Amino acid sequence: MTKKLKRIAAITMARNDDFFLTRWIKYYGGEIGDENLYIYLDGLDQKVPVNAGNVHIHKLPHTDMTRADGDKYRIGLLSKLAHELLKTYDIVIGCDCDEFLIVDPDVGMGLAKYLSSITINTTVSGLGLDVGQNMNTEQTLDVHKPILPQRSYALLSTRYTKPVVINKPVNWGSGFHSIHHHNFHIDKNLYLLHFGAVDMKMLEQKSAARGADWLNHLRRRGNGTINAITTLPPRDEKWMQRARAIQTWARPIYALDKPGMFGLRRVVKIPTRFQKSGI
Repeated sequence: MTKKLKRIAAITMARNDDFFLTRWIKYYGGEIGDENLYIYLDGLDQKVPVNAGNVHIHKLPHTDMTRADGDKYRIGLLSKLAHELLKTYDIVIGCDCDEFLIVDPDVGMGLAKYLSSITINTTVSGLGLDVGQNMNTEQTLDVHKPILPQRSYALLSTRYTKPVVINKPVNWGSGFHSIHHHNFHIDKNLYLLHFGAVDMKMLEQKSAARGADWLNHLRRRGNGTINAITTLPPRDEKWMQRARAIQTWARPIYALDKPGMFGLRRVVKIPTRFQKSGI
């Protein structure tokens, strides 16, 4: 007997990030229905994405804060929203608008069907893949085309192995990176793709908008993900399996509610089948 699909919602908060937000809506709307997407826009001046459709969008007044205070403010709002949604939904996915939770296409299931088929003990995570630009072999991103056909490499990242899927009203830590007093359950077929470092030109434009000091710092130091992807030798898919095994058991002593990898930095070639996600 086929299991009944569970009710799944996805939530995020964004400011001045139309490029990723429209893609977030397209991807998660296609997977779980745009009527099940909930977005906070940080600023009354923010434009509603052109593909918003039936998405639930709420604009909030913007207040300038330090990065740390802003992170705490945003995750507090999103945790409260998840609590409310779990009164009528079975599962809530919470992530930034440049993060995409995918099921390995080899499984042959979409996200809604897969999450409905597995047992979730409060939370479940996908293996974090920090996708970036190889400055030696990859061109500036064509923003009118899907991303994955243009990017071949990712840094295996504990930072993005996040507990983004919950089925109980818990409180996320800043950036969805942890849930206090809850261990990680990293699913064997789920991956969280992060695209914040997908293009150096895009990073330069964002840094310039924040001020000359930010842009100069980026040009002096580069970006950690892009630097790693450009300089480290890419490993095969077996390293994704190894990373999942390591992160399942390793914990940094300073953050026992987050996964660890003993300081290993490994770049992997993204399986071409992941392009089937349409991202």
